[in-house]
Amino acid sequence: MGRPQAPQGFLMTAGQPLQWDSPVHRQVYEVAVNSSFTEKKKQMNLPLTGCDMENESEKDADQNEKTSNTSESPESVSLADASAEKAASAEKATQGSDTDLEVEDPEKAFAGITGAELYLEACRLMEVVPVSHFIQNLTKPYINLNHHGLGPKGVKAIAIALVSNATVTHLELEDNCILAEGAICIAEMLRENSSLQELNISNNHLDTAGAEAIASLLLDNMSYLHALQLSGNNFGEETAPYFAEALMGNYQVKELDLSHNEFYEKGGQLLGQMLASNTTLEILDLSWNHLRRKGTAALGTGLRDNGALKILNLSWNGIGNEGALALGEALKVNNVLVHLDISNNQINNEGAKKLCRGLEVNGKLKILKMANNPLTMEGATALVTSIRKNPKSMMEEINISNVLVNETFIKLLDLVCQMRPELHVIYGEVEGCIARIPKQHPNPMKVIQNYLKEHNLRLWDFFRNIDKDGNMKIPVAAFRRAMMQQSSIPLDRVQIGELVRKLDRNRTGVVDYSHLREQKPAQKPVEGEIEEEKNKEP
Repeated sequence: MGRPQAPQGFLMTAGQPLQWDSPVHRQVYEVAVNSSFTEKKKQMNLPLTGCDMENESEKDADQNEKTSNTSESPESVSLADASAEKAASAEKATQGSDTDLEVEDPEKAFAGITGAELYLEACRLMEVVPVSHFIQNLTKPYINLNHHGLGPKGVKAIAIALVSNATVTHLELEDNCILAEGAICIAEMLRENSSLQELNISNNHLDTAGAEAIASLLLDNMSYLHALQLSGNNFGEETAPYFAEALMGNYQVKELDLSHNEFYEKGGQLLGQMLASNTTLEILDLSWNHLRRKGTAALGTGLRDNGALKILNLSWNGIGNEGALALGEALKVNNVLVHLDISNNQINNEGAKKLCRGLEVNGKLKILKMANNPLTMEGATALVTSIRKNPKSMMEEINISNVLVNETFIKLLDLVCQMRPELHVIYGEVEGCIARIPKQHPNPMKVIQNYLKEHNLRLWDFFRNIDKDGNMKIPVAAFRRAMMQQSSIPLDRVQIGELVRKLDRNRTGVVDYSHLREQKPAQKPVEGEIEEEKNKEP
């Protein structure tokens, strides 16, 4: 395992005492000194101070006593006794050596200490129980400590261990009640750590003080984070100025989750101003924030000038028709956003029509989620018609899953899908289908099976023929387009939808057929593959 490097925040000039950039730096250095200071002096043949010699004498006496007891009864010395003695010895070694601390090179104090040792010593000082999962994964890029009940002190020990860690890139700390105190320690650690790129500290009761600490870190561009999750941390509208100011000039963070907080309309207005200036943020989640109409209107204004944001989640914000109007106006000029979620927002048919003004000219948006809004057939028809009118439309998915549609809508959708074969509209029940037996469609996998048998082909060959990039992963939209446009296998829109659900069960947005690569015979494996798909059907 690589040796931790000394934090860069330590400053020292000859003959002058150490200076510190933060409380965490002091903790880290003190932990390092506690665990190795005297030993390093002995290894380097440096003179020991009176305190060091006294500590060594006590250590030798303790060791002799331990040896004597061991010789009398080897079984009597427990692991707990040995650990307690080691901890006591380390504590004694820290007393009375202030003079040497002022002239000792900080880097030498870290030279022989592993991250695990540093963490264990930090836990001892914080008086918290070490987390074995953290120790076991310190040399891996991903650590998940969600729901571990760490508290502020537990997270402080983790922050100390990570200051100079060079391997962990993704850290999960959700639901640990770390409070503002823990957030401050995390922020101070991130000012020195150059490896951590993804951090989740959602649902930790960070409150205003925690928001200020994190925002200050972002404002100074002092971390290497590009993905940050801060959902459910009691951030009120008084914290919005912190984040708005920080993100206006931040050029590191690309993904930010601020959902389930309480920014309200004022916060939305400030964050909208931020969007007009930010040039880095690509994914922003502001769902469940009570943004309402004015807050969303400001976000819409910010979107007009934004050239970076690709995914925006505004679900559960009560934006109403006014918010839909603002977003529609933004979509007229925005040429970057590809995914917009405005589900559960009290948008009715009138609001949908206002949004359609933007959809009729926008040439970038691919996914629009509008489920659980009070729409009817009228609003659903307006949405699909706007795509039909727009020759530049890139729309791949519209989710209006709660809307009851009729046969007229289905005919319109079939017509639009002939022009836009990649389009998938998720709607509710079809009016009248409950009263009568729905139209039966041949199993699409059986249709494909019959075609393959006739042409002596493997399923691998079938997929490879429609895979333009040759990477064995076909985006769902591209797969829909290829299936609709090919004429050799007669499948309609409904059958292709069923096929996609089977081939992309986890809804990843990609049809992955790499597992078919080793298939050898022409017919039997195909039948086996089809049979396997049939067995998986509910």
